[in-house]
Amino acid sequence: MSGLNVTISGPDGSFGGYLASPASGRGPGVVVIQEIFGVNHTMRQVADALAARGFFALAPDLFWRLEPGVQLHDSVEAEFKHARELLGRFDRDAGMKDVQATLDHLRALPGATGKAGVVGFCLGGYMAYLAACRTNSSASVGYYGVNIQSRLDEAKAIKAPLMLHIAGHDEYCPPDAQKALHDGLAGNPHVTLHVYPQMNHAFARPGGAHYDHANAELADGRTATFLRQHLS
Repeated sequence: MSGLNVTISGPDGSFGGYLASPASGRGPGVVVIQEIFGVNHTMRQVADALAARGFFALAPDLFWRLEPGVQLHDSVEAEFKHARELLGRFDRDAGMKDVQATLDHLRALPGATGKAGVVGFCLGGYMAYLAACRTNSSASVGYYGVNIQSRLDEAKAIKAPLMLHIAGHDEYCPPDAQKALHDGLAGNPHVTLHVYPQMNHAFARPGGAHYDHANAELADGRTATFLRQHLS
């Protein structure tokens, strides 16, 4: 399946995105929120897979204010270092406005059903949590989001379903941060937490150093079921 590069209009300006559409030409939308590596081949694969399941999947370029169109790979040391530098300069609050603009774009597409959700990875997992708190996302899914515990005060604003996939041995989310997540979110009826006890960060990224096929399949299956349930 091949998607299209599109332009999204946001409150701070226009930015690019990769749109994969369902073969039927009709369906709900999903914003695919990038890792720190930009809208690269991995994120495009995620969008294509969601389109194959019947969703309009749109991955916005959240680093457009810093380096439009950047595509990096985690296996190249210099590119990983550059990605970390971009992360350090990324304005997450401005990025949330872009996520809302992407949701609006999806809902306005011909054939869109009006429902639209969010799926994010790493940085995108954190942004998916914020999307549940701050946007009109119909359902949100975050994979191994980092530093969510610093924004737990916003959880009271969650009004739509949120699913978080947590890597039990995440090198970027230590045990105390994971405990804070459970303590802060476990009682929220809108939130579902899934823990993958032996997994490290980015266990669902194909080709990544910590990729685990069985657990990635389990998490992706749960995500697909969750999105079908809440976006159909």
